[in-house]
Amino acid sequence: MKNVQDIVDLASAFYGSAVLFAAIDAGVFAAVEATDGSLDALVAATGSDARGLRLLLDACVAEELLEKREGRYANTAAGKMALVPGGPADLTKAIRYNRDVYPAWGRLVDFVKTGKPTERPEIHLGEDAARTKAFAAAMFGRAMGIGRTVVPMLGALKGRLLDLAGGPGAYAILMSQANPELSCVTVDLPAISAEACGYVAKFALSDRVECRAGDYHSDEYEPESYDVVTIFGALHQESPEAIVDVLKRAYRALKLGGKILVLDMMTDASHTAPKFSALFAVNMALTTANGWVFSDAELKAYLSAAGFVPGETKTVPPPMPHWLVTAEKPASSEQ
Repeated sequence: MKNVQDIVDLASAFYGSAVLFAAIDAGVFAAVEATDGSLDALVAATGSDARGLRLLLDACVAEELLEKREGRYANTAAGKMALVPGGPADLTKAIRYNRDVYPAWGRLVDFVKTGKPTERPEIHLGEDAARTKAFAAAMFGRAMGIGRTVVPMLGALKGRLLDLAGGPGAYAILMSQANPELSCVTVDLPAISAEACGYVAKFALSDRVECRAGDYHSDEYEPESYDVVTIFGALHQESPEAIVDVLKRAYRALKLGGKILVLDMMTDASHTAPKFSALFAVNMALTTANGWVFSDAELKAYLSAAGFVPGETKTVPPPMPHWLVTAEKPASSEQ
């Protein structure tokens, strides 16, 4: 139960988010890593006003995003990993997605009154080229960070894999790197698929990863042609009816005995925990027509309705509360 101080802290929690977004946009963490950390050096490296930058840097220290010793600033251990571009767990592009949806959260009451998203999803799915490229970059960075934890959880994969709503191709890239006997077809909307082609080429995987323009709301795939289907981080934007429809077409694409792997933000049966997932449901509702977050039990019911035999639920380690659900297409049934 929150006390009065907790309520005050919550009301000003966006201060910290704004500090983080500004520090990334100003290049603070990269500059701190590349200089001696003095204010003069950081002003020169970022091209900032001295007073403005000092206030931002001190706010970063207060938020424990930076450390300060004898007037010099340094990255924290976590900052070196996640906030310095190119770090081992670089989240800078993913965090920029949060920055981009920041204005939508300011119109939350409009969604409550109308039930309609406050930002049109088409803006970042092809309608606005700059927003689409930024969205793809954010999703690629986010998926690479999550995928490095998730892909080892999948076990050995081989044969042909269909990656639905595969975004800019990060998961297909990581799965292909980890499984030399695997070939992937990753499918997404034309503008996003074009971005995926670029990323796949950068990783020299164009011979094993096909980037196919399509729409999993209506596409029909080669029947019984795939050993594995993956749907990672996509179904939370769909209604229950649409989820079952997508899963039925995935079922038809799988060989008998094939498996489907669904990774997503999920909640428990109450839809209130984990906390981040409950808040993420609001984020999806603000930016998509049918966005929400389902429970793993609900997902397993949708899988059963599509003909699958649901398997176990695995919890993905922090920082993101994703859950991984596995299901199989029976080896001797038809749908």
